[in-house]
Amino acid sequence: MSVSNRVPFAAPNTVHPIILPDGRPYKGTVFLKPAVDHPRMTVGEYTYASAFNPPEDWAAGLAPYLFDFSPERLSIGKFCQIADGVTFVTASANHRYDGISSFPFAIFGGGEREGRPSMPAPGKDTVVGHDVWIGQGAKILPGAQIGNGVIIGAGAVVAGTIADYAIVAGNPAQEIRRRFPQEDITRLNRIAWWDWPIETILGHEHLIMAGDVAALEAVAPAGKDG
Repeated sequence: MSVSNRVPFAAPNTVHPIILPDGRPYKGTVFLKPAVDHPRMTVGEYTYASAFNPPEDWAAGLAPYLFDFSPERLSIGKFCQIADGVTFVTASANHRYDGISSFPFAIFGGGEREGRPSMPAPGKDTVVGHDVWIGQGAKILPGAQIGNGVIIGAGAVVAGTIADYAIVAGNPAQEIRRRFPQEDITRLNRIAWWDWPIETILGHEHLIMAGDVAALEAVAPAGKDG
């Protein structure tokens, strides 16, 4: 009698979704949504982050300048893959640099902080779409808007708006190419497989990992294919 080696897919509220052969959870990878508790940070289900030296506070490790009192937000979609050493440099790290000095006098005292000329204006939110792969050591700069399906090369420094399904690399990050023609990108955003029930996703894993957009569109649940 054969014994199945099927392993159940990790629930989205699992902090450590990878189980080692000896039964212990692997502490170097977490599903971020249950691992972070930060009022200015939102993360979609099944997005994971990895670190060879796991931080005690994953939110602070990934976004060290995103404070509880920061005016900006960091939003990350579903099924994103965040490699070791990735840093989100959010807008609270900014200095004014439109005058003679960039020194932040206000944070060291000398009066009220509110309205001080050395305090920058609130910056933009940083937004990451769904199914984004961010390579080792990449830095995402304040206010970046990263589309669905983007791949960011290791060590890239990313600013501005990155189009859906673009591959970017370098410092500053430049678009290398698009992963699909624009017509297919539009269809993939309409299909939005990341919103399907996990059982449906797993049932069509072979199509999601392939490059045939029409085949994936053909099996999209009602209401997810336009």
